[in-house]
Order: sequence, then structure tokens, then C-alpha cells
Amino acid sequence: MRQMDLTEGVIWKKLVIYALPVVLSSLLQSAYSITDLIVAGWFIGKGGISAINNSSQVMVILTQIIMGITTGGNILMGQYFGSRDRENRVKTNQTLFTFALAAGAIATAVLFLLSRLILIGLEAPALEEATLYLRICAFGLIPIFGYNTLSAVLRSVGNSKQPFYCVAVTACCNIALDLLFMGAFQWGVAGAALATVLSQTASFVVCLVYVLGQNDLFGLSLEKLTIQRDKLIQMLKLGIPAAVQMTVVGLSWLAMTFLVNRYGVEASAASGVCAKVKDVALMFTIAMSSAATTMTAQCLGAQKYDRASKVVHIAMRISLAMAAVVIVVIELFAPQILSLFHPDALTMEIALKNLRIEILGQIFYASFMVYNALPTGAGHPMFALFSSLLNCIVVRVVLALILNHTMGLVGIFWACAIAPASSVPLGYLYERTGVWRKSMVDGEKN
Repeated sequence: MRQMDLTEGVIWKKLVIYALPVVLSSLLQSAYSITDLIVAGWFIGKGGISAINNSSQVMVILTQIIMGITTGGNILMGQYFGSRDRENRVKTNQTLFTFALAAGAIATAVLFLLSRLILIGLEAPALEEATLYLRICAFGLIPIFGYNTLSAVLRSVGNSKQPFYCVAVTACCNIALDLLFMGAFQWGVAGAALATVLSQTASFVVCLVYVLGQNDLFGLSLEKLTIQRDKLIQMLKLGIPAAVQMTVVGLSWLAMTFLVNRYGVEASAASGVCAKVKDVALMFTIAMSSAATTMTAQCLGAQKYDRASKVVHIAMRISLAMAAVVIVVIELFAPQILSLFHPDALTMEIALKNLRIEILGQIFYASFMVYNALPTGAGHPMFALFSSLLNCIVVRVVLALILNHTMGLVGIFWACAIAPASSVPLGYLYERTGVWRKSMVDGEKN
């Protein structure tokens, strides 16, 4: 599937068709991410799990920054696609890709130099291992930035299958290399980091070869790596608030990591294990939100405002139903799921409490993340930013500080479960106002 017009057809079918490859991609991404911790649990121990967890939180923030910027490009490209404006869409593709490669190179140098200072600030229990892991992972930022850009280019035309194939390459490579480097070669956390970087590079290369081969559709060429100033400004206006929003989310989880680290390496390892399980639990909601964002962007570009509203309502119902199923399954089988990571007795005890409390928050994520698809697709990223500031900083961090003081470690878990509920009323009110009923690209087509 090279492209998909989301402005026509049965909404729930289009959402599911688009979201399914995204779910599978997320599942594969989680699989190779979880493999790091599972293999580390068996061959390195809780110190290795803690090191990977703390370093991964930093990598997540940097990844979320470029995902935010590419969201701006995805919105713009999606609306150009909906309005059938190929010329401006191609200019946007070229600008976004060139910018991402340059930003990735700068981020690599900065992270490599500052890795140890960042982890000292986090009070990482396994500092030396975490520093080594993070410095190696820094070299994966260029392929991470490049892949996310190409994925946004593909999603803007309704193609969610090709990113899935690229992630499949990443997952298979990472699982095989984890077992080889950590298991057979006994390279410890360095092996885990090297496996991750090589796998991310493979995914980027596969995706790049595909996009370059579809020149008629995407217009991307390595000989035409240029930045159109007007397109960059438009993307940054949309993308920077989205990047800040995602960074705020990452920073709030970094704050949670800091608080949990104070309870020792067992608590840190337990938190890392639970984070991976929660990532899997959240994948369907993320897929629905991604599908709804692209679909609303195309519908608004085509000035089909009622259809855009229906997209959000239908995506919400699907997302809530899946979240309920996930909560029940994890509550019932939490011990069996956590045992895959081979934790010691104390780590298992903490992880069970963590997972069974925080998984309840999935129902709130299923609501507000789909609601946020509407302002994001409409080009109102400041609303999504405000929503994230509310639930991530005002509620999650503040509530965690209060409950940590009164309830201890369990209080932090409850704060994380409750926080996303604060953004649900905001999403409902935004949808009701109707301020999103316009297209950003009217009149641009030459």
C-alpha cells in the first residue's frame, strides 16, 4: 500500500486498517526494547536492568523531541495530501528530512559529551554501566531521527504498512544481536547498546531505500537535500509545541525515575520492567491516536469537518474498549508477565505493586490521547501542550511528590495512574468548541 485516502470510506474500517500496522510496529518496537531487559535480567542482573532503564529514559526524551517535530511535518503533509497539493507536500518532505539529519548529528555529539552528568543528576544506581550504555546509544540518534522523519512522510499519505516492515527488521536484528552480544559474547550493557544502535540503523536504511524508490509519490532524493525556509517555519510552528509536549511527558517520567531511584536498585529495576510492560499496554491507544491524527488532518485539508469529528468519536470508543481488555488481562496475569524478566524476589514484589496500580491509568490514556488527535490534526499543538503540562507536571509530578511523602513508593505509582485523568475534560471541551473546523492549507495551492 503506497497511500491511503482517509477522507472517504467507512471510518472504523479505515481507522483499523491504518492502525493495525501501527499496532504491529509498536508491538515489534516493544519486543526489541523488552528483549534488552529480558536478556539483561538473565545474563546481567538487576544492575544491568537499572542501567538500561535510566539510560532509556534519556533516549526516550530525545526521540520524543524529533517525533514532535515530525508531527508538525506529518500534519502539514497530511493536509497537503488531503488538498491534492503535491508540490508543497514534496517541499515539506525534503525540508523535514534534511533538518532531521542535521539535528540528529548535533544531538549525537551533545549526548555523548553529557551522558555521565545527566545520569549523575538522575542518581542512577548503576552509574558506570548506565553511562557506557547511554554513550553507545548516542550514535543511534541519526538513524532514530531519520527513521521517524521517513515514517512521518509515509504516514502523511496513509501508508502505515511500510514503517511496520522497517520496525520488523529492527526487532529481528535486535533480538538476535542481544542474544549474541549479551548471551554468547558476554559484553554486558555495551552489547545491549550496540545491538540497539545497529538495529536502528538497519531500520533507517530499509525505510530510506523504500522512500527513495518511490520518487513520484514522495519526491525525496539524496541529491536534493534542501531546506525551504517557509516550510521549515511552518513545521516548527506546529512541531515545536508538539516536541515540547512530548518532552514534558518524558521529563515527568524522568522525575518519576529520580524519585524511584532513591529507593534503591531493586525499585529502579522494577520500574524499568513495568515501564516496558506499560509500553506494550499503551500501543493500541497510541496507534488509534496516530490513525485519528492523520485521518483528521486529511479530512480537515479536504474541508470535511463533520467526518473529522466522527473520526475522533469512533476512535475513542475503539480505544476505550481495548484499554479495558488490556487492564483485565494484565491484572490477572501480572506475575506470569513479570517473571519473563527473571527478577529477584524483592524486585518482583515491587514490580507487582507498580504494575497493578499504574495499569489502571490506561483507561484515561485511551481517552485523552485520542482527544488530542483532533487539535494535533487541526494544527493547534498549543492545546495538546497545555494538556500535557497539566497532567504531566501540575498533576503527576506534584501529586507524586505529595504521595511519596505520605505513602512512600506506592504513592508514586498511584500518582502516575491518576495523572492522565486530568486531561480528559480538556479534550472534551476542545472538541465541543468547534475551533478546529478549518483547514491550514486553503489557498496555498498554485
